[in-house]
Amino acid sequence: MHRTRLYIALSALAASLALPAAAQNYPTRPVRIVVPLAPGGGMDFITRAAAQRLTDALGQTFVVDNRPGAGSQLAMGILANSAPDGYTVLMVSATTTIHPLLYEAKLDVARDFMPVTQATAQGYNLIVHPSIPAKDVQSLIKYLRANPGVHNFASSGIGSPLHMTGELFKIATGVQMTHVPYKGMGAAYTDLIAGNVKVSFAAINSSQPHVKLGRLRVLAVTTPERVPALPDVPTMAEAGVKDVVVVNWYGLVAPLKTPKALVERLSQEVAKVVKSQDMQKQLTSDGSSGVGSTPEQFAAHIKSERAMWARVVKEAGIKVN
Repeated sequence: MHRTRLYIALSALAASLALPAAAQNYPTRPVRIVVPLAPGGGMDFITRAAAQRLTDALGQTFVVDNRPGAGSQLAMGILANSAPDGYTVLMVSATTTIHPLLYEAKLDVARDFMPVTQATAQGYNLIVHPSIPAKDVQSLIKYLRANPGVHNFASSGIGSPLHMTGELFKIATGVQMTHVPYKGMGAAYTDLIAGNVKVSFAAINSSQPHVKLGRLRVLAVTTPERVPALPDVPTMAEAGVKDVVVVNWYGLVAPLKTPKALVERLSQEVAKVVKSQDMQKQLTSDGSSGVGSTPEQFAAHIKSERAMWARVVKEAGIKVN
């Protein structure tokens, strides 16, 4: 009996040690990072920068696989059907928390996957066409209130964080603007520069070239604090609109049932990369920052984001046909 108990105890100990050992040796082959957007955008750029550094640090190739389509559902489907072994992960953004609030979605990032880490945080800024006679946020609010329903605001699409930020701004200030969705900010910038639509929230990194050339004017950033890339631009709170604090983010999720030790190992390695001095320097120049949260922190963040955007969808009365 004593030997039997000893054998069982040793077997249990061996099983408990096997997984951390596997995690310690991870990865032993290439890792695929699925990106739900086309190449060339902000998510793709940051993912590739992190993937190269992970490759250098861990000695195995981290491959970026762009799979755009169906509001990230195509990429989510790939991850859901992948083995839970840490060798296929998905980069997601705030968009993936908003999509199920507006559309019937088979897969939900908050329900169907394991959070790994919030990799980065990216600020937005409020931009206007130079023909708008407003040099600050309060002047813009006054101008829009004096011209209710006259002006439109652009976004990268219905349900995008930029769309939701615009709706949040309307709720917080009481201004009336009509939303004009585009298939990405590339098309939106064309109309913004032409003056066909005159207001938008936009990613700092993509809008700054147009601001520097005088094609657009930046009035404020949506981050809690000023960003190093735009030190002279006030936050929305400093500009008198305290309820519009929005930070976009990118983060990794893994298939359900991925061993916790593997998730934690990958989380730690990504955190090292995004917090490294050279990566932080690269991110800061674009108005971003490295985060590298724990899986538990990322899960809480996703939950908080879902609650915030659900409130905006309800208060703004947003409905999709």
